[in-house]
Order: sequence, then structure tokens, then C-alpha cells
Amino acid sequence: MNPASLGLGIVFSVSRGSARVLGGDKEQALRRLTAAILIAGTLVAISLLPLVVAGAAVVNTSAQTMNSNLDDITSNSSLPRTTTVTDRDGQPIAWIYDQRRTPVTPDLISDQMKKSIVAIEDRRFYEHKGVDVRGSVRALVANLSSGGVEEGASTIDQQYVKNYLYLISADTEQEQAAAIETSIPRKLREMKMASELDRTFGKDEILARYLNLISFGHGAFGIEEASQTYFGISAVDLNSSQAALLAGVVQSTSALDPWANPTGATERRNQVLQARVTAGTLTQPEADQLAKEPLGILDKPGGHPNGCIGAGGAGFFCDYALGWLKDQGFDQEKISRGGYTIKTTLDREAQRRAEAEAAAKVSPTQPGVAQATNFITPAKDSHEVVAMASSRAYGLDTNQQQTVMPLTHSLQGHGAGSIFKVFTAAAALEQGMGLDSMLAVPKRVEIEGMGDGGAPNCPAGKYCVENSGPYAGAMSLRQALATSPNTPFVNMLKETGVNRPVDIAVNLGLRSYKAPKTFNDQYSIADYVKTTKLGSFTLGPTAVDPLELANVAASLADHGRWCEPNPVLSVTGPEGNEEKIKRKPCEQVLAKPVADALANGLAGDATGTGTAAGAAGAEGWNGPISAKTGTTETSFSSAFMGFTPRWAGATYIFNDGGTPSPLCSRPVRQCGNGDLFGGEEPARTFFAVSRDMAGKYGGGGLPPVDPKYLKGNGRFDNIGPPRDRRDLFGTPLPLPGFGPRTGDQAPNLQDLANNVEDLVNQFLHR
Repeated sequence: MNPASLGLGIVFSVSRGSARVLGGDKEQALRRLTAAILIAGTLVAISLLPLVVAGAAVVNTSAQTMNSNLDDITSNSSLPRTTTVTDRDGQPIAWIYDQRRTPVTPDLISDQMKKSIVAIEDRRFYEHKGVDVRGSVRALVANLSSGGVEEGASTIDQQYVKNYLYLISADTEQEQAAAIETSIPRKLREMKMASELDRTFGKDEILARYLNLISFGHGAFGIEEASQTYFGISAVDLNSSQAALLAGVVQSTSALDPWANPTGATERRNQVLQARVTAGTLTQPEADQLAKEPLGILDKPGGHPNGCIGAGGAGFFCDYALGWLKDQGFDQEKISRGGYTIKTTLDREAQRRAEAEAAAKVSPTQPGVAQATNFITPAKDSHEVVAMASSRAYGLDTNQQQTVMPLTHSLQGHGAGSIFKVFTAAAALEQGMGLDSMLAVPKRVEIEGMGDGGAPNCPAGKYCVENSGPYAGAMSLRQALATSPNTPFVNMLKETGVNRPVDIAVNLGLRSYKAPKTFNDQYSIADYVKTTKLGSFTLGPTAVDPLELANVAASLADHGRWCEPNPVLSVTGPEGNEEKIKRKPCEQVLAKPVADALANGLAGDATGTGTAAGAAGAEGWNGPISAKTGTTETSFSSAFMGFTPRWAGATYIFNDGGTPSPLCSRPVRQCGNGDLFGGEEPARTFFAVSRDMAGKYGGGGLPPVDPKYLKGNGRFDNIGPPRDRRDLFGTPLPLPGFGPRTGDQAPNLQDLANNVEDLVNQFLHR
């Protein structure tokens, strides 16, 4: 057998394998093409024996893969697209992408761009059928002579196929290498798919697909992102000079980077302009004039930043929203490649105010201490998060105290302090206490079976609590919620038991307390408190999630109904189809009459002698509001929670460094002897944000109280003021107005008068 016949037989075996890939109706055409190639390559056929045999095997065994790739390419379904995160009004706040790409239709790409890329990449684009047969035969003959692939002759169709396989279809480095390997089998597969592509789509569609696919450098994939990155304009607005630059950098985005190599980029642009002259789409005088113009690029590359870092102060909210979506099945890969529009619940104005006030009250660069604030509006079937901010900037510059830690929506700090008295009060209301029930306010209580330690000189085996200043010796539950002494709530907890207040706290919003290993990596917080019957629970000594604390307020505003804090209104796919989101159903976790009575009972905190009255007045708050301040015993953290029927929120200041210490006020900082309390910076942050925003969401006023929750059923009379005017430990009660206190400000004369009036009424109606 002579060399020519040997080569013919071998390569026809490739042809037969290829025919099975290409389809039987194409076999005769491929045989004719192969024969022509062989005639030109007879003299080197023997030397190509190993290459051709290998090629036969590769082509013959890759039919399924190629057909799958072709289906993917024609459907364009796997093309990564940029996902846009917007506020509730549809304005973008962040972009998430694996490849920064915004595909556009052919009519949104300027004609100058189309003419430029065709002139420099594939002058016969509108003449061939996906494969430039004349150029391909010439290239294949040269490649056969060299024993490999040295000459390309790739059309735009072929480049689209190769780039798609490399950028989109390949999942591994090995697959990426295979997509661009220099081999005849790969070239044959590429030619086949390019031919099929040309039969499936028109030239304008193919050109647009190519321009939407390829990389233009600086993270820009596709012509729209490239136009924004280089010039800050849309692809439809590109002029001849701009289009020539972009068409030119495709050859080598790094070597021809106009910011790093303006001379090289200019020369390449001018080559494209001259190619257009040759192609007949630009005159020589026009090209000469354009070649004299500066590149006209931006001062630095534009384009949207990737991820929540680009959201600025809303980065914490963005992070929460993406985490929430992950729980709904939208993982990072799906979001970063899917081209979704995620419309969130974020109110831009509320967010702006929250960011500004959080940073104004606690310096963003203050070491060791941070503030987190969240605001929620109770909607029909959802508690929508409208603002989430921290005093810390969301970012990676640790020298500026920036962070990407979820300070706003994870367990933080040392507790919300007296806000937890709300849970004890709720349990007491359930069990028969009324808002007007009278409570003894001893200076100190010592209780067995509820932990140990606490106040100084506490006997072994007892839990001891004191009030920190003068307080009336007796007061109603309503007054106790407003002025916040410690001792009556510890006595109250002993009567209700620990379990029910803990369950109420969890059910209203502190869902993290049920999570395993949240206490010392051994127990859930809830289980630990219940097991140890922790009497200090009512004083709020355990870490809290700031968002969950805000949702407690939202649940009470929503008449005792818990809904998950929701950051997302809708998710829409790139074709406009709305994705289904499985939301957790809302739950009625506290009886409506109890929740409404509690909301009404909390109205005294921001008025009169209430612990937040000063903050409300200072920030210009007018109108009724249910609220509660909280400060831990050591001033390691402090908090404020407030709500109207359609507006709820909480602010929380806490140690966020590695070495916690007491916190001081004005300015907020770590210090030796803490004096920060919830009625100062936390309350002022809340009221400064809410002053103008609460009215936007409507629903003023306080809920009415069922009469049974005013006087109660008498069960708790035994922890009210004893008849002989002695406290629970036999010590004579001080006169009204001169007893111990733990509130944030001393009672005024009106408060003393109210106490006297309550005592007189008790005496008269016994």
C-alpha cells in the first residue's frame, strides 16, 4: 500500500467516526472534504499516522458530549448573567455575579461596534455559513504539514463556540484545556458546531451572542458591561472610535489594557479602524481623523462591584437577604450566574437614616464597641425588614474598623437587659396579673432555687438582686414597665416560673435561643436557662440577635403574631418569570388580648418618668408608642425596643471586640465604670430614625385593653404590697418616692402622686 492510500484509509476512518457525530446525511460531504485534504497532504500522511488515529478515537467517542454542548450553546441557557439586588422601589443596591455580564439584544448594540468586530475578526462573516471553507482548507493543509494546529482561520461562529465551551460549559480546568486545545479533532468539532449554529440563527443574532459572551478585560464580560467599564455608556451608544478600541482589546485584554498600555491600545484601535477601511465600512479620511483622537476612556475602570461590598452601608442587609435566599434554595452559584432581579424590602430612606444615626451615636472607628439597628414593618403575611444598619462600615478595611461580620443579624454582645422584663410580664398577664396590679418594690431580694450570686454579700445558694437607686416602694405593673426596677420582676419570675417567659421570648422572635450549642457550645440558650431555672433571665444577661430583637417588637405590634423577618419581596428570572419562594407561615404565638395589653402597658416608657422619655423628647418624637429600654448590670451592652401598629424596631449597643468592658456614654466607648443605658444612645437612635418614618407606614395609637387584663384575677396579689406595709423580707417599705430604683431617671413629683393615689385606692377598696 502506498503512502497516499494508507493516509486515505486512516483518515477515512476518522471520517466514518465523524459521520456518526455529524449525522449520516453529512457523511458523503465529509468524505469529499477529507479526500481533498488528503490529496494535499499525501506526502506527510505517514508521519501523521499517530495523530490521525488519535483524532479518530477522540471524535468518535465525543458525539454525546458535542451534541450536549451544541444544545447548550443554541439554548444559551447556561450563560452566566449578573444578578441585581434592588430596594423595594426597584433601585439597585448590589450586583452579584460569577462573570459580570448583562446580555443585550442585537438592536441595543451600535452598528459601529458590529462593523468593527467583523472587520478585525471575520471580514467574510456575512458571506460564509459559519465556517470559512476556503480559509479552513488552507489552514488544515498547513496544519497537516506541521503535525498540529498552527493556523486558525476561525470565524466569529467558531470563536463563539470555542469561547462558550471555555467560559461557560467547562466546569474543570481539564475541560477548559480541552476546549482550547490545539488539535485537529477539536477543530473538526468546532467547525461542525459553528456550521449548525449558522443554520439555526441569523447573522445578527450570532454576532450579538458573540459580543455578549466574550471577555473585554477588567472583569467585563459582554459588550454592555465593556461599554460601561471603559466609557460609562451603553453599548447602543458606542461610536466608531470607542467601538474600535473594544474590538481591538479582545485580542489580548491584558497586553492591550488602555489604562496600563495606552500606546499599545491606541495602535490596536487604529488597526481596527484601518480594517474597517479595507472592509469598506469606513473611509480613509474618516479613519485618519479618528486615529488622531484620544482613547476617551474613564479615569479608572467602571462597572458594578461584585457582592454585598458594593452595597455600602446596606451591605449587612444584602448579606442577610442572600443568606435568607440560600435557605429558600437560591445558593451562591445559582444567584451569581442566574441573572435574577431580587427586589428586597429595603426602604432606601429608612436605610439612609438608620446608617446615619447609628454612625452618629457610635463612631464607626471606635475600638471595641458597635451599634446595630433594625426596623421592620408588620405586613399582611410578613414582617418586612425595611432598614438594617450598623455603626460599623461594611467592608474589608480592618484598619478603619470595617467588618463583614453579621453584626446586625446574629447573636451579639452581653444581652438586652431589662427588655427581657417584657417576657416575664407577658407570662404574668397570661397567668392573671393586670396592668394595674400593685407590686412591691423592695430594695433587695434573695431567692432560692433560681441560680446564685448577683448582688454583693449574697448568701450561698441564693440569687440576689438589688435596685440601683431610690424608687417608690410599690407601683403598678404599668409603672414598673415604664420605670424598670429589678426586684419586682425577679419576684414575678419566681411566681410565673422560668419556662413560660423563655418560651414567650423564643416564640415572639428570639428563635436563635433554640439553636443547639448557642450557650458555651453545649446547650441551646433556652434549654440552659430552663434547666438551671436562671433567675437573671428577666434581666436580659444573654447575647441577642439584634434583628430578632426587632422582630420581637414587630410580633407584639402584630398582636402577638410572629412572622419571619423577611428581606425579599420577589425574585424574577432573566426572562421576566417570577420565581416561587416558600416562606415560613406566620404563627399566633401570644394571645391577641395579652399582646395588646402588653403593648398598651409599655406606653409609659417614652412619656413622663419613663426611662426613654428624655430621648423621645430630645429627638422630637410626638405620639404614643410602646417601648422598653434595657441595660445589662455591668453596662457591657444596652438596648431599646419600640413599636407602633405598623412600625417596629430595636437598637443595640454592645462590645464587638476581643476584650469586653463596661461602656460609657457621650461619646460611646469602652471605659472603667460604665454609665451607658438604653434610654440614651440606643433610644435616641431609634427615635431619630422613627420620627419621620413611622408615619409613612401608618398605624398610630395604642391597642385597647380587655378589662380582665387591667385588674387581673388576684393571683398575684401575694407579691403586691403587704397589708402591714412590709416588703417580702419583713423590712418596712419606704415612703412613696423614697424607695430604691434601677430606672434610668428618678421619679418626678407626678410619679410620686400617682403612687400615693394607688395606695389610697388600695386602702379604700380592700
